[in-house]
Amino acid sequence: METVSFTRMAEGTAEDYELLGRLEAELAAGVADRVMEELRALKDSFGGYKIDRLEHSLQSATRAYHDGADEETVVAALLHDIGDLLAPHNHSEMAASVLRPYVSEKIYWILRQHGLFQTYYYAHHTGGDRNARDRFRDHPYYQAAVDFCEKWDQSSFDPSYESEPLSTFEPMVRRIFAREPFSHEADR
Repeated sequence: METVSFTRMAEGTAEDYELLGRLEAELAAGVADRVMEELRALKDSFGGYKIDRLEHSLQSATRAYHDGADEETVVAALLHDIGDLLAPHNHSEMAASVLRPYVSEKIYWILRQHGLFQTYYYAHHTGGDRNARDRFRDHPYYQAAVDFCEKWDQSSFDPSYESEPLSTFEPMVRRIFAREPFSHEADR
């Protein structure tokens, strides 16, 4: 296995960083596979719901797909909870971060905020503020996040709903992660 010549990054050479760039490109080429593995890991997870988190993800994506949402939005609906197992207290941020290089600023923002927006449906039962999302009322993507949660996320816990199989969405996931990563205006 090839390795760099340095033990401190400041001592690296152009050849070292060329090697690392090549290896990083190889790693990035496998992101879609790892995302699909993480999605499949949601099977049989999270007791208490009538369905597991994989089925919730499939229902969310199926609803978006049947509503005619664009492919990026359908993939966002499918992957919005992939952070649940590793980051249960900030899963929205994790999912958003994974998809950020491959999706629009709008989809990134919706994913990042969907956990907060979802509390509208239950916070009043748990002592929270169901209207906490309203602090973003003037944000250009506010209504899109409301709609995402209303139409696809909060309504996708139904054991009698017939979801599309994962195979319907896997090619979409692969196309999204095959995109050339782009930077977002907020990063500049």
